[in-house]
Amino acid sequence: MKTYTYTHPQSIEYTGDIRIFDESNQVVAIARRTYDHIIKKKLDRFLDFRYFLKYEVNNSEGKKAFLVKKKIRRGRLWFEGLDVISNKKYMITYENWRIGIPELYITDGQIKLQLNKEFEEWSEFLYEDQVIARWKASFVEEQFDIILQIDEKSPIQSVEFFVGISQATLFVGA
Repeated sequence: MKTYTYTHPQSIEYTGDIRIFDESNQVVAIARRTYDHIIKKKLDRFLDFRYFLKYEVNNSEGKKAFLVKKKIRRGRLWFEGLDVISNKKYMITYENWRIGIPELYITDGQIKLQLNKEFEEWSEFLYEDQVIARWKASFVEEQFDIILQIDEKSPIQSVEFFVGISQATLFVGA
């Protein structure tokens, strides 16, 4: 598995750049939480910084590569992802949440990934019942040390894809 690491301050409202490093300690992507305008940011403060959730992940050249945004309509919650380079859209939805065991699924209409969310262990991305990537955040001295691993057999090799979805669904969450 390819391994990527990054740190994040303990506050979920942090909007600065988060540099993602590969095994050679080279910056491969930069993630940041963004707001469309200042009114949404101020309003989000009253909603515990969990309502207007949007992450932008840029590649190493600083070009926008992946966006993920939280959506809430009629009491239903989901996330939308967009691979900016290929213009491929992804839906990230909770299934079985009414029975108390929510599972996250990610689909572009052709492939379907399952994301098993764990709080203190590895959260695993599954494709055809095989682990293709995993993500883990450990709280160390006022910040989170985060590890992302992507298997060579994963149908998606984009670090921006996995970082964006992980930050939105696992780090900040619902």
